[in-house]
Amino acid sequence: MARQKRRPIAEMNVVPYIDVMLVLLVIFMVTAPVLTQGVRVDLPNVASEPIKSDKNKVPLIVSIQANGHYVIERGREENKAVNLEYLQKYVAKILKQQPDTDVLVRGDETVAYGKVIALMSTLQAAGAQGVGLVTEAPEPGR
Repeated sequence: MARQKRRPIAEMNVVPYIDVMLVLLVIFMVTAPVLTQGVRVDLPNVASEPIKSDKNKVPLIVSIQANGHYVIERGREENKAVNLEYLQKYVAKILKQQPDTDVLVRGDETVAYGKVIALMSTLQAAGAQGVGLVTEAPEPGR
């Protein structure tokens, strides 16, 4: 009885790779919403109508943090504190290129009123025709 030589199987088993890929996909799907960037600002709770804006336009949002720092929030740019002089030049440049850009202010409810007025004055000097104020809707029952 002669033994037949067994040929090695040259197939690659891809099932473990598919399992790993699906696990990674689930992990990314769960963590992606958590990775939203922004600046921590406690907005005042006010009942107001939403601002109507074009979904395709990216608004220019300037935040005032509780410590009084001004932060520009636009697209994927890094959110860092800026002074009013830089802010005025930046906003003027944006409005010169895209005059219909919405300018919004997010102010922490503990910020002094003078800081908000200084920001609004700077935005007006930069050429903003109108400025929207961002608030949060009050919780039901308040």
